[in-house]
Amino acid sequence: MTEFTKTGMEAEEKTAQLFRKSRQPLMPQHWTNGEPVADAYSVYPFHSMGAGKIYDGYASLAKWILREKRVMIDGYSGVLWEDVYNSLNKAFQEEGALVHWVFTNEYLKPEDQINELVQPFLGEENAVWGTRCTRSLADFFETDRLRSVQAATAAGCTIVLGTGAALCGWDAPVIYLEVPKNEIQYRMRAGAVTNLGSAAPALPPRMYKRFYFVDWVVHNAHKKNILDKISVIGDTQWIHTISWALSADIRAALGQMAQSVFRVRPWFEPGAWGGQWMKERIPGLNQEEVNYAWSFELIVPENGIVLESSGCLLELAFDFLMLWNRSEIIGKHAGFFGDEFPIRFDFLDTWEGGNLSIQCHPRLSYIRKNFGEHITQDETYYILDCKDNAKVYLGFREDIKPDVFREVLENSYKNNVAVPVEEFVQVHKAHKHDLFLIPNGTVHSSGASNLVLEISSTPYIFTFKMYDWLQVDLNGEPRAINIGHAFNNLRFEYKGNYVTQELISKPRLIEEGSDWELYHLPTHSSHFYDVHRAEFDSRISLTTNDSCNILMLVEGTSVTVQAGTEERVFHYAETFVIPEAAKQYTLINNSGGRARVVRVFIKDSIDHLKV
Repeated sequence: MTEFTKTGMEAEEKTAQLFRKSRQPLMPQHWTNGEPVADAYSVYPFHSMGAGKIYDGYASLAKWILREKRVMIDGYSGVLWEDVYNSLNKAFQEEGALVHWVFTNEYLKPEDQINELVQPFLGEENAVWGTRCTRSLADFFETDRLRSVQAATAAGCTIVLGTGAALCGWDAPVIYLEVPKNEIQYRMRAGAVTNLGSAAPALPPRMYKRFYFVDWVVHNAHKKNILDKISVIGDTQWIHTISWALSADIRAALGQMAQSVFRVRPWFEPGAWGGQWMKERIPGLNQEEVNYAWSFELIVPENGIVLESSGCLLELAFDFLMLWNRSEIIGKHAGFFGDEFPIRFDFLDTWEGGNLSIQCHPRLSYIRKNFGEHITQDETYYILDCKDNAKVYLGFREDIKPDVFREVLENSYKNNVAVPVEEFVQVHKAHKHDLFLIPNGTVHSSGASNLVLEISSTPYIFTFKMYDWLQVDLNGEPRAINIGHAFNNLRFEYKGNYVTQELISKPRLIEEGSDWELYHLPTHSSHFYDVHRAEFDSRISLTTNDSCNILMLVEGTSVTVQAGTEERVFHYAETFVIPEAAKQYTLINNSGGRARVVRVFIKDSIDHLKV
């Protein structure tokens, strides 16, 4: 079995734990044997750029910088800027170079002004949610002072370093430093990073809310504004070292991906109700973790793309692919969805775990008005695997009385007493390959003993919990309950026979060949995406039909995908994307028996979203 290099990794892990709090390992910076693990799900999928395109270490970056008189080193506030400075400064000293440094944190507005600036976007004090920020990164800085910065004539090179460096407006190269969103959160939990403009870290939930609704929003907008000025992109998820590449080379590699097939890097998190399915079946996961509740298979606001060259790995945000290639990726609806990829895949693992909370998601008008999102959280549960006793809670019973239901929920919240859920909510036995439909406002929950592939529109944090089975989180604290928000959105008309007729998909054969069938698994009218399942013994060829296609092998060992000029192998439970620009592709079965692949795509008409 192929392995990552281990030289120095144990020492780096020990050092890294000072800057990150997680049982999940750092992604290795180097890969020595070509392709990822050849016979199973890979936690580090990458896309090769060809030889000599990615460089490692600050010494090589310092040599590149010294060819310039002025350089701006910009990036996310999750970057450990002090480590970047110390590492580069050491490299310059070894080169005998005289460098003048300008630090952008000295040009931030006072913290009290920044707090006043962001407060309108942070919602209620103890709420999980805020509203998407409408400010720009420049609003956080004393921009007139920053733009007045001049290069030091006595120095060989002047460097502006830190978040917002490009705001100085120089006609000079921009180096943009990335750090994966999962690593930002691990650093946040360790108290190693702060929110933009904050002097000290806050409690992790508070920091995450501000990251999601403020920091990441303004960073992404800034990245888009300076995109054409970026000369180098660097990955700083490791300590004391960096992987970097020229922006032109990265853009060429992403352009090729946008015509063929790709997979993002997944990451995994434990949770109160988490299970053991992923822990037992996915190689490379830390077996000391108590459970795994989620896998971020394709939640692209938080997933990265990993590139490889000559054994060196570099991860960058999915944003870059969308900023450069959104039309090739999404297809005819790119104008509506813009730079935001609209569909997500993730795993909910309750195998030998507990029940998810009884919950619902916001209606479209509600999420737009209250949270500033463009689309809402319309979901489906595809049952990838389950035990005989598995079940799904979905829709109300015919005799539901909303006032009684609310009274029982509020009594449970106040007095910590159990709710007789099945007196109000329908319970459905789960079977492998079932598809349960969860349009916005639908009461639902996955019961224990499932491995759910959650197929959804991209928003992913807007869950209004009404009852959590008296569970506590992994820190022993009760999880937030949001009965008020839920009752502003619940669809009590989704009850009785409507649920079994309209919210449980009924597969229909739509095409067939000598050894293959293509089934339509219809979604609800509220869903802007649809689902097919291809079942085949040898191979099947499909077209993208003016939409990105998101696929997963849900039965079988592996498939070979031929798309554009690429041929890639994907294994059971791996998510992969065929961009619309590929136009057509072929799936070849490598399994001993029949393969089954789920395919998700945007519907021809999304007019109901354009209200």
